[in-house]
Amino acid sequence: MGYVLSAVARVLQQPTAWGAACEMALLAGPLWAAALVGLLLGWAWRPRWAAGIVATADPPQFATAEFWRGQLPARLRAPLDYFAGGTAATAAAQQEEEETSLQGSSEMANEELAVGKDDLVKLWRLVEGNDGGPSWIKMMEKALPDMTYQAWRRDPQNGPPQYQSSTIFENATPEEVRDFFGDDEFRMSNKWDDMLISHKTLEECQTTGMMKVHWVRKFPFFCSDREYIIARRIWKLGSAYYCVTKGVQCSSIPRRSKPRRVDLYYSSWCIRAVESRRGNGGSTACEILLFHHEDMGIPYEIAKIGIRQGMWGCVKRIEPGLRAYQEARAAGEPPSPSALMARINTKVGDNFVRALESNSNQSDIVEAEEKPVKNRVARFLVLGGAVALACTLDQGLLTKALIFGVARKFVGQRNAL
Repeated sequence: MGYVLSAVARVLQQPTAWGAACEMALLAGPLWAAALVGLLLGWAWRPRWAAGIVATADPPQFATAEFWRGQLPARLRAPLDYFAGGTAATAAAQQEEEETSLQGSSEMANEELAVGKDDLVKLWRLVEGNDGGPSWIKMMEKALPDMTYQAWRRDPQNGPPQYQSSTIFENATPEEVRDFFGDDEFRMSNKWDDMLISHKTLEECQTTGMMKVHWVRKFPFFCSDREYIIARRIWKLGSAYYCVTKGVQCSSIPRRSKPRRVDLYYSSWCIRAVESRRGNGGSTACEILLFHHEDMGIPYEIAKIGIRQGMWGCVKRIEPGLRAYQEARAAGEPPSPSALMARINTKVGDNFVRALESNSNQSDIVEAEEKPVKNRVARFLVLGGAVALACTLDQGLLTKALIFGVARKFVGQRNAL
């Protein structure tokens, strides 16, 4: 108490406002540093009972009807379960009837419902800019000798930020790029995606090419590894490939505290041939339009800062991986099982596209520049606290771009101080 009073007295004794501000900064600096250190130490050495509460009560569960229904007494929960079960059964029956035209093996019936024609329509509208969503804000534009990259972001009213990117590879065909992104075995052996530590095909359909895959991805030491249950399927419209990849439920693999399962995950792309920027007049380049969003479990504004800082560092690793993949195929190395599944596509006729074109609701792409936060001390504390909070909650997909982007921003602001 005496230290605080003496510090306040020194501030009041200063003859100028600048001197008072300096004294206040000297007083506040150690307090903020102590608060930040206490936050980090408290997270690192939290008691086991607190970790158990966090592990069993992930924040998104509180927003679900299933969670709150489970808290009710049995005599009140029974009527709700009856009506909810009836509604779910009716919806499932209607969806199954709509999907009867999609032929596949019987063991993939649930996957036909998980990734179907509605998902194709959604992706097609995203590619054409007719999905009716908010305008896209341009984030960056980068280039390598044989690759160009552009990225946009938009913020829907509900849900996490959404990202769109356009990557153009010179001297590549759509078939090569399709196989490359679908080849899980090469992802691990080449390590161009060095976060993937294990993959397993749970189910597959040799008729439609549908796959249900289990991934485990490695995260930095202060976050647990993450697991994904994803379903993916590829359609062919003309000469372009539309691949839908999204998170799905899987009752056969129980949830565990580690690795932490990611539920909200959407990462879909369109692969098509485009004219080379070298001006040779031929469509010798390949463009991949990617649409991605996920719930990262941290404040959206903090996520946007981290992704913006770390995005290019992750993307530029893809081009060397693609060239190595092309060399392996040219040398006669056989395709992997997952790459062979990527070659099984569902072809869509012109009537389907014409029907979609009759209903247009365009989303614009606008140029914008995000303004930096002026208060460096505030940003430093907010970012550090957000990383600790995100790792404590341990919920959602904290991507590699976010982890290292936030870390870079964290260190940069500390050096600035």
